[in-house]
Amino acid sequence: MLRALAVDDERPSLEELLYLLHADPRIGSVEGAGDATEALRRITRALESGPDGPDAIDVVFLDVQMPGLDGLEMARLLTGFADPPLVVFVTAHEDFAVRAFDLKAVDYVLKPVRKERLGEAVRRVAEVRGAPRIPVHEPDPDQLPVELGGVTRFVAVDDITHVEAQGDYARLHTDRGSHLVRIPLSTLEDRWRSRGFVRIHRRHLVALRHVGELRLDAGTVSVLVGGEELQVSRRHARELRDLLMRRTTG
Repeated sequence: MLRALAVDDERPSLEELLYLLHADPRIGSVEGAGDATEALRRITRALESGPDGPDAIDVVFLDVQMPGLDGLEMARLLTGFADPPLVVFVTAHEDFAVRAFDLKAVDYVLKPVRKERLGEAVRRVAEVRGAPRIPVHEPDPDQLPVELGGVTRFVAVDDITHVEAQGDYARLHTDRGSHLVRIPLSTLEDRWRSRGFVRIHRRHLVALRHVGELRLDAGTVSVLVGGEELQVSRRHARELRDLLMRRTTG
């Protein structure tokens, strides 16, 4: 059973979150805190009591925007602890998602909180807490781990034709199929820009090496990538044409 701490400076939001967490059978206990400073005191006390102590906390459900110390700053402080609780951000603002995942958040839940969506976040926490601790190694820049049916596979970045944004996730497309990963499209855009990936639309990132055709039709621009035709937004069309021209003449 998971031991949780919910943190939100808005009392109605905190009470709603506590109610939903209490109703989840995987949550053994849950307490509330009205600000990050109070939450940090409780977490410090929990760590001092040890993982099996009466004050232990497995996961913090954390609002982002709070007066004083905000949720992102608190999460950054937790990364300096020896064995901090897991973090799930619960916020009305989706703009902080990339920074949240950079801080190793388990999930990012948008308000108003739906019972089903919060339940998915609890499931992810339970999965992580149930997994054995293994040494942390630097990720292989040439491969990306994906999960399929409980099995972790590794997809070569060079095999990815294009990437599609799906909420907090990204769908990686290859000639052999697609894979869903919990990484924002903007993060992959920054990470893979030097590897020839370019944004063509708010929902799509393409690998230039896999672009087979550039099509112009009645003022609209599209590309053929991996056998699929993708629309190119006006703001990205000129950059894409220039990059493709440099690729063919370089």
